[in-house]
Amino acid sequence: MAATVSILEANGAGETETASITNTNMGSTDAVNLDPVAYPVTPGANTYEKWQKFNCTNLGASSQLDTFRVWRVGALGGSATHVTNARTSSYAGAETYATPIATASSVATQAMPTSDPAAANVGVGGSLAGTITGVAKSDYVVHQIQTDAGDTAGSTSTMHYAYREIA
Repeated sequence: MAATVSILEANGAGETETASITNTNMGSTDAVNLDPVAYPVTPGANTYEKWQKFNCTNLGASSQLDTFRVWRVGALGGSATHVTNARTSSYAGAETYATPIATASSVATQAMPTSDPAAANVGVGGSLAGTITGVAKSDYVVHQIQTDAGDTAGSTSTMHYAYREIA
């Protein structure tokens, strides 16, 4: 039996966690499973940050999970950029939760990868070499889309979340 892993998202001033989110849509409000039509991003504005973690609730027949990775595929409109704290080197350790903001993120400062990274870019316990060996969570993946006034609304991308499972 494979491990049971979902993506957890935290929202609000009190770090309200929702396990097993159904989408990672980004928009003009701080909400889990957001409807981007109801909360569109105006060109020139930013989305609210997303604060997400890998959430292991059962290792199944596995002994360990490691090499946690996140990336996005699909073009953004105009000169919009997707930024994150995920990185394969110079990892600054686990981020402490802060209320998601729509101004330029001071946590998500790296370009979101657009293909599967060759190595872990999300840590566990403050380290990219960190492992999960029971019920546990990864460090936060923080990401945001930043737009310019000339950008066109309505792009679609797909987020990918992956890890290695060791029997």
